[in-house]
Amino acid sequence: MTKVNKAWLLLVLGGLLEVAWAVGLKYAHGFTNLKWTLITLCIMVISFYCFGYALTRLEIGTAYAIYTGIGAVGTVIYGVAFLNEPMHLLKLFFVVLLIGSIIGLKVIAKE
Repeated sequence: MTKVNKAWLLLVLGGLLEVAWAVGLKYAHGFTNLKWTLITLCIMVISFYCFGYALTRLEIGTAYAIYTGIGAVGTVIYGVAFLNEPMHLLKLFFVVLLIGSIIGLKVIAKE
């Protein structure tokens, strides 16, 4: 595996872990639940490590947009699927638009 491919893999993994720590923040209840706070902080560290490694090989703007985009889309999907948050047409439209933007940034990336 090349270093650039590893960077893309860790970028995606970091984005998925961003979903996990965002969900963890919800369960940490403002850092009052010690168990969830510690779990969330550990996941954050791993997520940022993955993102940081990716930045050594990828353009910062593209990498950051993809990292946060994966986190945003994944968190919306989690909220709808597991927290009974509403999914209406405009929310769906913007999530699809965000996914299209993430794919577009990956396609035009120089790496």
